Amino acid sequence: MTFKRTLLAVSIIAMTGGLTACGGGGSDSSTPTTPTTPTTPTTPTNSAPTAVGVSNGSVNENTFGAIVGTLSVEDPDANDTHTLSLESDTFAIDGTTLKLRDDVRLDADGGVTSVDVAVTATDAAGEAVTTTLSININDILDRYTFDSQLNNGESSVSYTGQIARHALIEELNTFMKSGLQADLDAGVITTRQGVMDKLNSLFRTTEFQYPDLPITFLDNAKQNLISEISGSHKNLVGKLAGNDEAGQHKNWLTGDFAGWNDTGSTTPEGLVDTLFNLLADNAAAHLSGSVRTDFNGNPITKVYIDENGVDLQQLIQKFLLMGVAYSQGTDDYLGVDTEGKGLLTDNTEAQSAGRPYTNLEHQFDEGFGYFGAAVNYLEYTDVEAAGNVTDEVGRADWDGAHDTDGDNAIDLTSEYNWGQSVNAAKRDLGSAANAQPTDYTRQAMEAFIAGRKILNDNVGNDLTTGQMSDLETQVEAAVDAWERSIVATVIHYINDTRSDLADIGSDDFNYADLAKHFAEMKGFALGIQFNERSQLSDADFATLHQLMGTQPVLTAGNIEAYRADLLEARNLLQAAYGFDPVNVENW
Repeated sequence: MTFKRTLLAVSIIAMTGGLTACGGGGSDSSTPTTPTTPTTPTTPTNSAPTAVGVSNGSVNENTFGAIVGTLSVEDPDANDTHTLSLESDTFAIDGTTLKLRDDVRLDADGGVTSVDVAVTATDAAGEAVTTTLSININDILDRYTFDSQLNNGESSVSYTGQIARHALIEELNTFMKSGLQADLDAGVITTRQGVMDKLNSLFRTTEFQYPDLPITFLDNAKQNLISEISGSHKNLVGKLAGNDEAGQHKNWLTGDFAGWNDTGSTTPEGLVDTLFNLLADNAAAHLSGSVRTDFNGNPITKVYIDENGVDLQQLIQKFLLMGVAYSQGTDDYLGVDTEGKGLLTDNTEAQSAGRPYTNLEHQFDEGFGYFGAAVNYLEYTDVEAAGNVTDEVGRADWDGAHDTDGDNAIDLTSEYNWGQSVNAAKRDLGSAANAQPTDYTRQAMEAFIAGRKILNDNVGNDLTTGQMSDLETQVEAAVDAWERSIVATVIHYINDTRSDLADIGSDDFNYADLAKHFAEMKGFALGIQFNERSQLSDADFATLHQLMGTQPVLTAGNIEAYRADLLEARNLLQAAYGFDPVNVENW
C-alpha cells in the first residue's frame, strides 16, 4: 500500500431513514361515549445498530480516490437514522460511499493484498457499532512485465539497447551542459579538435575507436558502464533518422528532411554535425580568451549558448531525443508499412534459438523502450514521473526514479523514467487544474501494456485479423499520447519564448532563458515529422518551421512581429490537434 501522508481527517455523513408517527382518531358528538381509564404512555425502546456493511469489498490498485462501494447499516429499528464515521489515513466517506482519500492509492504489487478499515455507525439515540471491513486490492495489469511463453521462468521483455541509447543521449547532454566547460577550464581539452573528438565519442561511439563509457549522470545507478546496460555495442548515429533506413516512412537522406532551412538542404546527421561544429567554435573562442556577447553587448558565459539566441546543448539533446528515440519508436518498431519490421513481424517462434521472446514481442518492446517509461510508470504521480518532487509534494524516493526492487540502486532498464515519458507527465501537470485535463501518461502506458498483452497471450500463433486490429488500436493510442505530449511541450516552449521576448528591455529579461526555451521548442518541433502517424500535415509542418525560424528574431522593430509568428505557430498546433484552449494557454 502506498499513499501520501496528509493530516488525519474524520469523514462523517448522515444517512437518513423514514419516520412514522402515531395519530388519534376523531369522535361523533351525537353518540354518548363511555369514560375510559387513563393509561400510562409506553416509552419507545431503542436497539443499537448491529453491523456496517459495504456493497463491494475490493478496490482497484493505483487509482487515487478510488471508490470501494456503498455503505449500509443493519439495525433492528427499521426507521432509525445513522451517522457514519471513520478515522483513517487511507479511506474517507462521501455521502454513503466508502472510497479512498483523494490523495491515496493502493498497490497490490508489493505483496499487500488487502487493507482493513473500521467504520462506525451511530444511531439517533447515540447507540453505536463499529465494524472492521476488509477491502481487497485488485491486482490489475499495470506494469510492463510479461513472463515468457517460450522459456519457463524467464521474462519475455527486452529493450536494453534502447535504454543504452537513452543513456548515451544523457551522457552527451551532461558533457555539453557542464563537462565541456569544466574540461576546457581545467586544461583537459585544449583544442577545437579535442572538443569534436569528445562529442563524437558520445555520438559515433565505435567499439574499436573509443573505450567503454561510464555512467556519470546518476550517482546510484545499478549499471556503471554503457556496456552493462546492453552487452552489444550501441551508438547514436546508427539509429538517427535516415541512417537506419529499414522501416522509415520517408528517406531523410535524399531530400525529405524539413524544418531547417530549405527542405532537403541537410540531413538529420548533417544537422547534428553543424551544431557540433558551432559548439566547437564557441569552445575554441573560450580557449583563446575571446569574450562572445549577446545582442545587448553582454558577455555570454556559457560555452553552449551562441550569439544568435540559441542554446546548442538543448537543441542537440532535444533533436536527438526526437531523431533517435521518437523516430525509431514510432516509425520503425511500432510501424506498419514495412514487411519484416515493426508490427509486421513474426509472433510464432523465438526471435532466434533460445530467446525468450518472439520477433514481434521484441519489436514492440523496443518501441516501448524508446518511450522511456519505468515498468511501473503508472505507480508514479505526475509530479514524481516529471521529477518535480518537493518537500511538500510527492515522495522523495520517487523523484523521476524509484528503487522498486529494493537493492539500493536504480536499474536504468526498469526503474528510471527517460526523455519523453517525463515530458508527458509535465504536460499532464500543466493541465491538471483545468476543466479538460490531459492524462497522456496513463493513456500511453495502458495502451503499451494492453498491446503487449495481446502479443504475450498469442505467442506461437499468427495474429488473427481481429487481434492485429486490436494491436494497432493500442499502438495508435500509445503513439497518439506520445505525440500529443511532445506537441504540447512545443507549445509550452512557444509560450516561454514569447514571454522571454516580451521581457526584452526590462530587468526580467534573461538571455540564457530565451536561448534555452527557443532551442527546446525548435528541437522537439523538428522531430514531429519522424512519426508516420503524425496528425500534422507536411504543409502545416513546413509552415510551423517557417514561423519559428532557426533562431529567435532579436532585431529591434521586428521582435513583436516574431512574437506574432510564434502565436500563429501555436494556433496552428492547437487547431491540428484539437487542444483545449485553456490548456494551450497554461502549458
